[in-house]
Amino acid sequence: MTSSRKPPLTYLDAGVDIAAGDRLVDRIRPLAASTQRPGSLGKIGGFGGLFELPPGRFRAPVLVSGTDGVGTKLKLAFEMNRHHTIGIDLVAMCVNDVVVCGAEPLFFLDYFATGGLESAQAEAVIAGIAEGCLQAGAALIGGETAEMPGLYRAGEYDLAGFCVGAVEKDQIIDGSAISDGDLVIGIGSSGLHSNGYSLVHAVLKRSAADLADAFGDSTLGETLLTPTRIYVPA
Repeated sequence: MTSSRKPPLTYLDAGVDIAAGDRLVDRIRPLAASTQRPGSLGKIGGFGGLFELPPGRFRAPVLVSGTDGVGTKLKLAFEMNRHHTIGIDLVAMCVNDVVVCGAEPLFFLDYFATGGLESAQAEAVIAGIAEGCLQAGAALIGGETAEMPGLYRAGEYDLAGFCVGAVEKDQIIDGSAISDGDLVIGIGSSGLHSNGYSLVHAVLKRSAADLADAFGDSTLGETLLTPTRIYVPA
């Protein structure tokens, strides 16, 4: 009687390259380290990111958290094979929400999910995240890289971010102080940021525009990929 026992399967056989993931972590460690600020504890790669409220920095701190993604702006990054600026967008979408409450962003974590890890692509995204954190003054203290074969198309990924900031309890901005007679000031946007891109894609499809078309001093695609402005310095 012959044996029909099949050879054992590994994660690599299933499409998950753990070794590539480990190499990616090693490559992005310096990027994360470049964002460290007072209060940062430990290094990326652990089960949890550590951060200590700097002693004496706040009198009565209230933590403010925000999480967001980049939406369908990701499609443009895929089509143009440009992945650095999308990381800045991710940070901006999270820290700008925290700033609205009057908070100072303290730290940031990211979630990068893909069907098959392309290290150069992932590193470009995380380099953008690190740049966004530097602009916002937030430490990149951790994240998750999830490789899930069959869930995403080849070369595509999804992103999510999470930011925590702090504000003095008596300085929280929540709209409760708004009253009749207050002056409303409107400021022109620096661009589309990362909102409304489902409509952008619909317009592009209807107009048959090409992302390589000239648009001002740039191209249409490059203009649409302009990173979201981070309003923390303001």
